[in-house]
Amino acid sequence: MKSSKLMGACLIVLTLIGGVLGLSGCASAKARNTESLLSAAGFHTLTPATSQQQVCYNALPPNKVERLEKNGKPIYAYADKKAGIVYVGNESNYQRFKELGVQQKIADQQLQAAQMNQDAAMNWGYWGPDGMLW
Repeated sequence: MKSSKLMGACLIVLTLIGGVLGLSGCASAKARNTESLLSAAGFHTLTPATSQQQVCYNALPPNKVERLEKNGKPIYAYADKKAGIVYVGNESNYQRFKELGVQQKIADQQLQAAQMNQDAAMNWGYWGPDGMLW
């Protein structure tokens, strides 16, 4: 319960944070992809400017979308600990983020299937095409 009260207080502080930062160049590929999807979904990046904001930021788990509530409405936050920023969005942003994630997964699967088909078409093996020895 103490944690949820802290997260609720932090949510209020996070919504007051004013600065915006770019993405960290040394984040992992998965984190960069998640952060790109969050940005595309309309999440805003904020940076803690005060010690209270920093405490709230530190309470968030790294690289994980957390659902919080403010005035009975869901707010979503994702802490990029390497860059020192937090992505904040509403329910609509979160639903768009999930949709983009599904689209990305489908696109990745289609690319993988196309690469496998191309590899299969080009992999004639030792005997070459049509079983002829080269």
